[in-house]
Amino acid sequence: MKPGSQLIRTIGERCRVCYTCVRDCPAKAIRIASGQAQVLPERCIGCGNCYRVCSQSAKQVYDSRPDVEALLRSGRRVAAIVAPSFPAEFPDLDGAQVAGLIRRLGFSLVCEVAFGADLVAAEYRKLLNEPGQRRWIGTTCPALVAYVEKYLPELVPNLAPIASPMIAEARALRRLHGDDLAIVFIGPCLAKKVEADNAHGQPEVDAVLTFIELRSLLEVAGIRPEPGGRGFDPPHPGLGALFPISRGMLQAARVVEDLLTGDVVAADGRPAFVQALNDFAAGALEARLLEILCCNGCIMGAGMSVDSPLFRRRTAVSQYARRRIAEADPAQSAEIARRLEGLDLSVRFHPQNLPPSAIPPAELQRILEMMGKLAPEDELNCGACGYPTCREHAAAIYLGLAESEMCLPYTIDRLRESLKELSESNAELASARQALINAEKLASMGQLAAGIAHEINNPLGVILLYAKLLLDELPKDSERREDIALIAEQADRCRKIVAGLLHFARRNKVVRQPVDVVRMVDRCRRGVIIPGNIRVYVQHQLDDPIAELDEDQILQVLTNLIVNATEAMPQGGDLTIATRGTPEEVVIEVRDTGTGIPPANLPKIFEPFFTTKQLGKGTGLGLAVAYGIVKMHRGRIDVVSNADPARGPTGTTFTVTLPRADREG
Repeated sequence: MKPGSQLIRTIGERCRVCYTCVRDCPAKAIRIASGQAQVLPERCIGCGNCYRVCSQSAKQVYDSRPDVEALLRSGRRVAAIVAPSFPAEFPDLDGAQVAGLIRRLGFSLVCEVAFGADLVAAEYRKLLNEPGQRRWIGTTCPALVAYVEKYLPELVPNLAPIASPMIAEARALRRLHGDDLAIVFIGPCLAKKVEADNAHGQPEVDAVLTFIELRSLLEVAGIRPEPGGRGFDPPHPGLGALFPISRGMLQAARVVEDLLTGDVVAADGRPAFVQALNDFAAGALEARLLEILCCNGCIMGAGMSVDSPLFRRRTAVSQYARRRIAEADPAQSAEIARRLEGLDLSVRFHPQNLPPSAIPPAELQRILEMMGKLAPEDELNCGACGYPTCREHAAAIYLGLAESEMCLPYTIDRLRESLKELSESNAELASARQALINAEKLASMGQLAAGIAHEINNPLGVILLYAKLLLDELPKDSERREDIALIAEQADRCRKIVAGLLHFARRNKVVRQPVDVVRMVDRCRRGVIIPGNIRVYVQHQLDDPIAELDEDQILQVLTNLIVNATEAMPQGGDLTIATRGTPEEVVIEVRDTGTGIPPANLPKIFEPFFTTKQLGKGTGLGLAVAYGIVKMHRGRIDVVSNADPARGPTGTTFTVTLPRADREG
C-alpha cells in the first residue's frame, strides 16, 4: 500500500453506529468517537470482519486497482499469483478459464499460490520432525500473525519462522524468472495487503488484489470467460490446493491432528482463534503445532465476492484439488524442485508493542458506576455495546476506544430521565402558555372594561336617579310602580356590573406588609355567610404563619373562592380551608364536595365574563379578578375538579400558592 495509507477506513455519512463492527472485531481495533466507528490502524490486524459484517457499506478497503493498473502499464513483466481459494470464487469456471480471464488483463504469467503452499507444507513437516518439544504457532494466516505481534508479543518466539504461501510463491517465481519480475497476489484476504506492505525485510509482492477488485477490473475491461485456453503457468501445485480449507495445511503437510496425543491442534473462526491463542499462552494446550486461521478457512475471507455457504465453497476447492493432483506431471515437478533447491522460506517476526493497557481497578469501578453499574447484578453483559462484558466495555472507555452511550441499558435509563424531564418542562411550558393567554385576555378585557365602564357609568346613574324619583312620586297603588321598580332594580344591577368592571380594569398596586395568614383565613371565614347545611373544616399546618402580602386583596381572593364553593353545594356538603407552607411559600387550599367543574369548562374559568351561574346570579368576573391578584403577587392559582360521580367523589379544589416575600425584592 502507498505510504500513509490505511487498510480500512470508515465512510462517516454511512456509519449508523450499530456496533456490529465492534462486536465482530477480535482485536477491538475500532474506536467509537463522536458517533462514528473509526478503525485504528495501529490496532487493526486486517482480518476484514468489520468490512464483511457492515450492512451499510460504511467500511472502505484500500483500493489496489490503481497500483496494479500502473504496474501493467509500466512495461515490466508482471505475474499474477492466484490464491488456492479461487475455485470457491469462480465455481462455474474451470482453472483454464480463470487463468485466461486474468491473463487478458495484461499479466505475463498467471500462477497458483497453491504451489507455494506445497513448499510451505514441506517446511512444516520438517519443523515437526526436528528433535525437542518446542511449541509452534502456524504462520500461514497474516491476520493471526498480526494479532500475536500486537496483542500477545510474548508468543512471538513461538511463531513458526516459515513464510506464508504467498511469500513462498513469490520467492519461487523470482528464482525461476528473475528478480525483476513484478508480482501481484490475487485472493480473498485483506490482511495480505498489509503483509505485502510489511514485507519481512524487503518487498516481495508488489500489490495485492482481492477477488472483489479483480472482478471490478474484469468488468471495466469488458473481459468475459472464454472456453479452453492455456491455463495456469507452472509450477503446478499438489495438495497445497487444499490450503484455503480449515486443516488443509495439515493434510498438505501430511500431519495428523491426533486427538489422543494432542500434538497438533487446529482452530478457525473469530471466537475460536482468540481462545486458542489465550489457552496456548496459558499453557492449557500441549500442542507442538497450533494451526489457526482467523476466518473459517480462507474461502470465507472478506475479499470474496460470492455469498455461497461454507460447505459449497469447500466442495468446489476439494473438487479442483482432486483434478489438479490427477493432472500432475512428475517429471516437470522434479525439474522445478531441482531448480528451487535451497530456496529460503524463512521469515522473522517482531513484537509491535502497543501502549500499556493495564487499568487501575479504581478507575474501572468509577466508569462502571458512571454507567449505573453499582453492583455485580447491574452488569448485564448483554453485548449490545459490542463488548462481551460490561467490564470490557468499561476498560475500552478508559482506553479511549468506547463511549458510555454505547451501553444500551444505560442509554435507555438516560432517555427515560430525559423524557421525564421533557414531560415536566412541557407541563410547565403549557402552564406558562395558558397563564400568558389568560394574562393577554385580562389585559385586553381590562382596557375594554375601563372604556365601557366610564362611558356607561354616567348615563346609568341618571337612569337610576330618575327611576328612584319616579318611585318616590308614584302612589303606592299605582299600576306603573312595578314597572318603574323593575327599571330601578335592573339599573342597580348594571351599576354593580360597572363597578366590577372598574375594579377588574384597575391595576391595583400590591402593598406588601407582614400578614398572619392563619388570622387572615379565620377572619375571611367569619366574614362570609355560609349556609347551615355546609360543614366547615379549617386545617392550619403552617409552622410560620407570617408572609408579606396585600391582605385586603388576598381577602378578596379567598372570599370569592369560599363563596363559589358554597354555591357549588346547594344540597350541602363539606368545605375545607387548609394552609401549609415552606420557608419560601405559603399555600392556601379551598376544597368543596360540590358538583364539580366539567372538563370542558376548566380551561375557561379564569376568563372574564365566563360563568355557569344562572342569569343574574354572577358577572363572571370573580375568578378573573382573583387570578389577576394572585399573579400580581407573583404566585399561582391551580384548580383540580371532578364532575363525574363515576370517577369518584365530586368536588373542586383551588390551590393558591404565594411567595412569602417579593421575589424581585
